[in-house]
Amino acid sequence: MTLQQLLDGAEYLALSGNPDVTSVEYDSRQVRPGSLFVAMLGESSDGNRFIDAAIGAGAVAIVTDSTSQRPRVGVGWAVVPHGRRALARISANFYKRPAERIAITGITGTNGKSTTAFLVESILSAAGRKSALIGTIEYHVAGKVLSAPHTTPEALEVNRILNEALGQGASDAVMEVSSHALAQQRVYGVPFDVAVFTNLSRDHLDYHKTMDDYFLAKRVLFEGCGTDAPRVAVTNIDDEHGASLTGFGQKQGSKVVTYGWERGDFHAEKPEVTPNGTRFDLITPEGKVPVFSPLIGRVNVYNILAASAAAFSRGCKGEAMASGIGQLAHVPGRFQRVDCKQPFTVVVDYAHTDDALRNLTALAREFVSRPGASGRVLTVFGCGGDRDRAKRPMMGEAAGRGSDFVVLTSDNPRSEDPRAIINDALVGLQKTGVKYTVEPDRRKAIAFAINEARPGDIVLLAGKGHEKVQVARDGSHPFDDVEVAHEALRAAGFECRTARAGAQP
Repeated sequence: MTLQQLLDGAEYLALSGNPDVTSVEYDSRQVRPGSLFVAMLGESSDGNRFIDAAIGAGAVAIVTDSTSQRPRVGVGWAVVPHGRRALARISANFYKRPAERIAITGITGTNGKSTTAFLVESILSAAGRKSALIGTIEYHVAGKVLSAPHTTPEALEVNRILNEALGQGASDAVMEVSSHALAQQRVYGVPFDVAVFTNLSRDHLDYHKTMDDYFLAKRVLFEGCGTDAPRVAVTNIDDEHGASLTGFGQKQGSKVVTYGWERGDFHAEKPEVTPNGTRFDLITPEGKVPVFSPLIGRVNVYNILAASAAAFSRGCKGEAMASGIGQLAHVPGRFQRVDCKQPFTVVVDYAHTDDALRNLTALAREFVSRPGASGRVLTVFGCGGDRDRAKRPMMGEAAGRGSDFVVLTSDNPRSEDPRAIINDALVGLQKTGVKYTVEPDRRKAIAFAINEARPGDIVLLAGKGHEKVQVARDGSHPFDDVEVAHEALRAAGFECRTARAGAQP
């Protein structure tokens, strides 16, 4: 395609040249002969600094969002007012607008996005459909599992994945849509058929500054980002922000489908949560559907309701819902059991907000307090560096209120001093009066908790979930809570073979 063809529908301030383009890149290290390089200002770096490097690598065209840059001789040149919007239009044109040829379900909210996305994908599969999944844990494309550097990638990757999925016969795509992606317009021009809202609690205020701004970023999914509003808006009416989206969605012209614990178009009757799974009657607009899920806990009832409402909005029937829900045995890093035949339970979970910690410890409390059981809740957690400091004491208090013993440690301290982060969380933890210890070394903290555990206890390793690295001042280091827990259990004398990824307690 030519530069001018790729710019069709994009806003630009100046344009010269019209070379043929064989690839589109925004990372100069990926440029090869024939590439178009989109130079745009990012959160931590400015792609305009690498224009000459891109040309040196063979770029034949430059699209820049900097009016101070001067055209280079011998290459096509376009100046645009918004780099990410331009990247979105160019990427869509390069891949023949795949987002307009596939039905996309977008899921946003603070907690539950990943599990809800996996559930929707499973229900679609049970209904006989092929789909792609783009989310926090991993990307699924045509049977391949790819690593996920971002919950919602840049527009170039989104269009590339959707194009590949279409080539494999996919009719649907399921996307987690983060507040950052919405605020930064990474999904500009992507038409969502169904939009889902799970809930809202404090998170990412280092970026959004206020809860109002955080919610307004989420709400963009329901008004459209360079597109019409979604055909269907699915929202949790037990959440105050979700309830407000019912009227908002209607004003946008969307069909609104609601869900809640005891009310809404989708709700639960006779929920029964056991250590082996969750069973309830799923009430839908088309009748009652008995369901059983290997996933456990109240929070997963909400995730199932959200996914069922989304799948229903995509035309799936009750039989496919029940089958898809039952077939999803686990979601990586979401209440994932580490089993080495020890007489206590060890669970890895992604909980990294105060609300998620409350949900996680409440579920653990149910587990150790069930009839015939007797045990304690031991929680290992930390707070991320270079993020919202105000939520740290809230997380400390949530962990303390829900636990019998807490090990406060590190969780991606990034550029900050781990001790300073711990001190922020201690303020809330100490308010609860819970017994605790501090161990900045996460590997040692996990081993300490496991060595403290007695028969019947549950040890929660919270915060990292599916993540495979620990990010500190000196860079990223391999770190997997599941593998570290296995190491600690082996050192304690228990028999660890292969990880039973996602097994439920």
